[in-house]
Amino acid sequence: MKVVIHGSELSAATAAAALSWVGHDVCWQPLDRRWSELKDSDWLIREPSVLQRLTEAMEAGHLTLERNSEVDGPDIDVLWLALSPTQRDDASRLVEENASRLADGAIIVNNATFPVGDTERLESVLEGQNVTSVALPDTLEEGRAWETFTRARSWLLGCDDDHAERQVRELMRAFNRRHEVFKRMPRRAAELTKLAINGMLATRISYMNEMAGLADTLGVDVEYVRQGMGADQRIGYEYLYPGCGFGGPNFSRDLVGLVDVQSASGRHSELLDQVLEINEHKKETLFRKLWAHYQGRLEGRTVAIWGAAFKPGTARIDHAPVLTLLRALWAQGVHVRLHDPAALPAVRAVVGDHPLLSLHQDDPLDACHGADALMLVTEWKAYWNPDWMALKRQLKGALVLDGRNIYDPQYVAAQGFHYRGIGRRADPST
Repeated sequence: MKVVIHGSELSAATAAAALSWVGHDVCWQPLDRRWSELKDSDWLIREPSVLQRLTEAMEAGHLTLERNSEVDGPDIDVLWLALSPTQRDDASRLVEENASRLADGAIIVNNATFPVGDTERLESVLEGQNVTSVALPDTLEEGRAWETFTRARSWLLGCDDDHAERQVRELMRAFNRRHEVFKRMPRRAAELTKLAINGMLATRISYMNEMAGLADTLGVDVEYVRQGMGADQRIGYEYLYPGCGFGGPNFSRDLVGLVDVQSASGRHSELLDQVLEINEHKKETLFRKLWAHYQGRLEGRTVAIWGAAFKPGTARIDHAPVLTLLRALWAQGVHVRLHDPAALPAVRAVVGDHPLLSLHQDDPLDACHGADALMLVTEWKAYWNPDWMALKRQLKGALVLDGRNIYDPQYVAAQGFHYRGIGRRADPST
């Protein structure tokens, strides 16, 4: 099939790489960036397989990648829109610009997270043409984009036309051989389902964080609570890990988008408001634990932070807890020594050269030199098994604040540290 993909985000890059990999004739047209810029992007470089597949497809001639390339004739079978939610107006413009190039029976794939009803709206732009729009919401996971596209557990297919469904199935046939992955439903239902899924996941996380806070107050180790809840088959373990808040460009955006859909429909969701509020409050948890440990005397202290990215495997810091932490610490005159293996350029781009910030990208232990406490914010694998004795020599204070509960509290305490996790704590024996 002749496929034209518009977008400059990870979803566009992955679709271009995967569809050209299986033999489709793909033209990827980034909306606002050139290939010379995209290929050096941290988010693309660190995404396993995607950059390699893009390069291979271009060399094989299955993929052309130009910002404003012209596609000859009415032979586009699939117009794939992988845009950000802020590019809603661009979507209509792109459909109009490609109208004369769309083949009879072509499909528009809305892979973006736009307001409910926008897939139908995109089709209405081409009134009179035999072109159908379908919703195929982006469900990629950053750090696992190639795997989640080519070996998807499920795709939500919003489709009201049997011919359009056959076109999508042919387009994605190579990725639908292990088991049936398409869940067909009306277009509006698919758009709402995408938002509802992330709303549910965010609610689970926030509920678990509330239980962690209660466990802290009651002197209960929340790990027992988590294991007991997860063992109940009605609940399960997925997204049941307390932490210092979630972030990311898609997860946070979709939750806000769901709130907006509620408001636009004339409904108000107190539940979603609470989920958002709990998450923002949780981003300050490690700061409050630091405050309590030092009884509010923080000015002039130094804190080491391990991890800035919103999750391991990415260089993105969109809505990441570290941004909230930095603001809170700097407001108290605390110097921060920050280590992250990938996200430091993004941090520098957001906060600049702050006088209370030093960045470290090599040895995580270097960031701990002379610090009064260590905060673990992102659970990169490089942080899971530190040399505890070397860490103790580097730190001036013996306080470990674990924002992801990746350490064993009793083991850390046995190394001579005061351990404070999310709903977990332990102190060295005297």
